[in-house]
Amino acid sequence: MKIAYARVSTNGQNEAAQIDILLRHGAEEVFVDKASATTREGRPKLAEAMKFARKGDVLMVTRLDRLARSVSDLHAISKELEAKGVDLIASEQNIDTTTPHGRLMFNMLGAIAEFETDLRKDRQLEGIAKAKSEGRYKGRPVTVDAKAIREALAAGEKPVKVAKRFNVARSTVYRVAELEND
Repeated sequence: MKIAYARVSTNGQNEAAQIDILLRHGAEEVFVDKASATTREGRPKLAEAMKFARKGDVLMVTRLDRLARSVSDLHAISKELEAKGVDLIASEQNIDTTTPHGRLMFNMLGAIAEFETDLRKDRQLEGIAKAKSEGRYKGRPVTVDAKAIREALAAGEKPVKVAKRFNVARSTVYRVAELEND
């Protein structure tokens, strides 16, 4: 069975063009969300489509960005589909995981996107290192009252209780205590 998923970001947008394309490609069941795609949360029709899909079915979208906006989300969705024995087609991008060529293209696009993300992270780290060496980067501002945490610990209060009182993780309490001992 060909299962179609269409998504538009807002209620003001119209999904009719996507649905028309998907129906022309043989869609038998259509699921539509009107929601942002930064995550899978808040997209109940995607969850329904994923649950509805059975081994041997195909999930169709017009473009991969209709399914997911992040590589990690797209990867998670594709792994979930793969585990169910469901293929993926992006009709307007010529991606069809029912064929070896389509699987190759899908994996290449994913690898390229991941590579770009890694390059962006490296450039960011290089920029931070340069800014630190020039004294322009101080890191995240301190948000815990280390002095008050140390005083509570010195007064005999248990780390778990201190963490709850100051609304911080227990590891933060231990880290503050270690800094005092250095």
